[in-house]
Amino acid sequence: MNRTNSTTLYAEAVNLLPGGVNSPVRAFRAVGGQPVFFASASGSKLLDVDGNEYIDYIASWGPFILGHSHPRIVQALHRQLDLATSFGAPTELENQLAAKIIDLLPSVDMLRFVNSGTEATLSAIRLARAWTGREKIIKFEGCYHGHGDSFLIKAGSGVATLGLPDSPGVTTATAADTLTARFNDLDSVEALLSAAPEQVACVILEPVVGNMGCVPPENGFLSGLREICTREGVLLIFDEVMTGFRLAPGGAQEVYGITPDLSTFGKIIGGGLPVGAYGGRRDIMELVAPAGPMYQAGTLSGNPLAMTAGLETLRVLTEDATLYARLDERAEILCDGIQEILDEFSLPWVTNRVGSMFTLFFTDTTVRNWDDAKRCDTSRYAEYFSRMLDRGIYLAPSQFEAAFISIMHSNEDVARTLEAAREGLRPS
Repeated sequence: MNRTNSTTLYAEAVNLLPGGVNSPVRAFRAVGGQPVFFASASGSKLLDVDGNEYIDYIASWGPFILGHSHPRIVQALHRQLDLATSFGAPTELENQLAAKIIDLLPSVDMLRFVNSGTEATLSAIRLARAWTGREKIIKFEGCYHGHGDSFLIKAGSGVATLGLPDSPGVTTATAADTLTARFNDLDSVEALLSAAPEQVACVILEPVVGNMGCVPPENGFLSGLREICTREGVLLIFDEVMTGFRLAPGGAQEVYGITPDLSTFGKIIGGGLPVGAYGGRRDIMELVAPAGPMYQAGTLSGNPLAMTAGLETLRVLTEDATLYARLDERAEILCDGIQEILDEFSLPWVTNRVGSMFTLFFTDTTVRNWDDAKRCDTSRYAEYFSRMLDRGIYLAPSQFEAAFISIMHSNEDVARTLEAAREGLRPS
């Protein structure tokens, strides 16, 4: 493919932006080459600045479950643009989207809108500390909860992609208050709690990990966490920024039947626009200012454009009772097809999938935690990524990210992807 215009734009960008990008994983450092610059998108397809078309499996890192430029969302945004883009004041739209989310999630009695997933998770752990009077938190190796200081300890996603185990600028005190457990390992959580009795405010995790690749919870892991947190007076926080409304109308907590104390959201509740939210039990949420003493604010929080796009997205998702089953079926066909190709070539690589999230791991072992993910052959993934890109398939430029199916991916898209995968996976 000719990507001359992308090359030119990237050469310009490196003099304007650190690394030429506004989020590290976009720089293609883990896969080689230079990033593709895009001009437009529709349905399951992306069009770059050189006129090349790609089938998109990133979906802007998850939010486009309905595909790009869904007509109802575009129309709703046009209507809102004619009215206003922001007030810095309350709107009816905030009430409507909040009510819709609360209706879909029994664990959420109240919520607060913010502007990103990072803001949501930062606020949630501050609230957990305010509620419990404790300072330490437990997170899991390889789980990424945004770029807040407390979360850049053994994080996944972009941090892992760039080979940065921690981040300069995170203070020693902050690091000391962040305890890290192993995903799918309840004993590691028990050990941390025993070593810091009555000091841990919360346990935060992605109930289905998407930031070391897609890694599902094993049977009993989430329910075991719920029991441990209840016993120890620790708040359980589900980071559903990625899984919320993607795996089911009620997110991962609906799929696995677990009730967290607090949850964080993003991605889909903004319909592709910048947004985040945190919510949970009423007695906890009423600590948030101005109802209570825990301060958190944001000028553009609940802005009418994000509320409009998110509300229309959730309306579409909940009007069609077959939508999630069709998403799951399409993802299953794709992942089963890839696995058949792996078996055909006798390649010891595995696919993990939960609903419309999936990852092909270049490893010969089951991936159930960060230690397993780290054993992946990242150079082989880079080769596969480049082969797929040249065949018009746009995957995450990192082994440590999930891929996503939208409702707009057609049977033809899946067939084209499997044809490309056969060439992309063919041994050199």
